[in-house]
Amino acid sequence: MVDDAITDEMIREKICQMFLESTKKSKKEYIGIEIEVPIINLNKEAVDFDIVHRVTESFKNHFNSFEVEGIDYDGNVYALRNRENDDIVCYDCSYNNIEFAMGKEEDLFTINERFSEYFRFIKEEFERHNHTLSGMGINPYRKYNNEIPIPSERYLMLYNHLKSADNYSDSLMYFHDYPGYGMFSSASQVQLDVPYDDLIENINVFSKLEPIKALIFSNSVLLEDNEDYVCFRDNLWEYSTHGINPHNIGMYDIEFDNIKELVSYLESLNIYCVMRDGIYINFPSMPLKDYFNSDSIVGECYCKGSYRNIEFKPSLDDIEYLRAFKFINLTFRGTLEYRSVCTQPIKDSMSVAAFHVGLKNKTNELEKLFFYAPVFHDCYNSTELRKLLIRTEIPSSIDKDELYGLARDVLDLAKDGLKERGLGEEIFLESLYKNVNERTNPGKRILDSLKEGISLEKIIKDYGDL
Repeated sequence: MVDDAITDEMIREKICQMFLESTKKSKKEYIGIEIEVPIINLNKEAVDFDIVHRVTESFKNHFNSFEVEGIDYDGNVYALRNRENDDIVCYDCSYNNIEFAMGKEEDLFTINERFSEYFRFIKEEFERHNHTLSGMGINPYRKYNNEIPIPSERYLMLYNHLKSADNYSDSLMYFHDYPGYGMFSSASQVQLDVPYDDLIENINVFSKLEPIKALIFSNSVLLEDNEDYVCFRDNLWEYSTHGINPHNIGMYDIEFDNIKELVSYLESLNIYCVMRDGIYINFPSMPLKDYFNSDSIVGECYCKGSYRNIEFKPSLDDIEYLRAFKFINLTFRGTLEYRSVCTQPIKDSMSVAAFHVGLKNKTNELEKLFFYAPVFHDCYNSTELRKLLIRTEIPSSIDKDELYGLARDVLDLAKDGLKERGLGEEIFLESLYKNVNERTNPGKRILDSLKEGISLEKIIKDYGDL
């Protein structure tokens, strides 16, 4: 090792500095919401990117407070930011997906009002060209689309990483055949400010919630290819190059006792990309400590239409590019990001945030619910149960009365938490109560509707209505 070697202690201190320091500061507790939505060409042809760019320009001209945030290599705008409230309207991975990343607010009604205004305008603009938007977690017309990443540093790097599965031929891991899944799958993510002293309890308890979230929120059906799952997006992440190290994706399979154990978990993650001089470099996914124990790394960068090899030296600041895609992520912003939920039917978009906000301060009550829930003790752990509940059919070994009774109790707790905020936000839980009462979720409704002879076109319209 060279004299200026990066030690384990240095790595640990840098992780604490980047992930934990801001959670120690006294601050208001805000809500951040990201809603990804597929763009659908109703002509059953590939999404017309020229139309996408025209709609973007119309949006920018109509909403004067938005400024250009990102321009791709072809000179097209892929991200706009509202200078007044930090709302971002952008395209995610490709021009087949649009994302509404709403600036932080203290209440859901304010976010919903702005989201609805943006969504309504953009949807109407697309419909002038026989395109539309719909709240489905997997683009129902994905087979018609061109899977082309946005020509920008980040997305070209990401796609290059995801389609590199052949480079891991010596691995026993199974890889699926959808490296472009980011171009047709959509999620609804929530970020909450959680104080330092509450991080461990929140992560532990919300991890146990994942099976219930699968039960009521699943909405990612891979039509025609695999209809045995109502939340196929879990598999898309797990069996991709993001899942080479299972610690980088999915659920936590352990319960943390303290912050030190959480930091150790973060140290166990893999790293696969960094930036040098404004250029992304991706390289074979490797454990963080192996990366820092290397004198140099050989990776790939995109340059003038092709990829070329580049050698570089690891730097401690590269921890900034440590990318985990857990169901619950601790972010550099000092927030917890809950990212296991599929995009919901548009009229129910705020249900995801309402669920998490309502339960944020109910961890003690949730822990008691789980402690007395037979399904968590007699049958499966949380990870196993989630894997079963993302499927179309719930196994007969699981008592459905107990399962849905637990889900209703969880919703009642969320409702109590929202009522205590005194803002009337509990109204956003109504669709979730309907899911529990009818023992279904948006993904199952899609499949059941198709079996009943309802056209996919009508489902697309219904799931896209505000």
